[in-house]
This record gives sequence, structure tokens and C-alpha cells, in this order.
Amino acid sequence: MDARRAQEIAASPVMANVTYNGTRVYIQSVDAARDTARIFPLDQPEREQDVPVHMLEEH
Repeated sequence: MDARRAQEIAASPVMANVTYNGTRVYIQSVDAARDTARIFPLDQPEREQDVPVHMLEEH
């Protein structure tokens, strides 16, 4: 995924099907300058982390 699409998903009120390493995640925000996204697994919101945007997959 690229940073532009990740930003679109983060800003959308519609939940997108996005995974990181096979786990469904929610994109909280995107740092386009660093090309990273702040995410958390849908079933573990306390596990926030910053990951490279290119590691996210939209299904």
C-alpha cells in the first residue's frame, strides 16, 4: 500500500479490510514524511505500533 491510500483509509468513516502480517488492523494515522502508519490489531486496540506503510495490504 502507499501512503496516499493509507491516508484515505484512515480518514474514511468506512472500515476497510487491511492487514499487517496477516492480522486485520485499524489505521489510526499516517506519517507521509516517514512513510509509516500508526495501527493496531482490531482485537487488541492496546497494541498500537508504527509500521512501514508498504507492509499494509488492502483486501
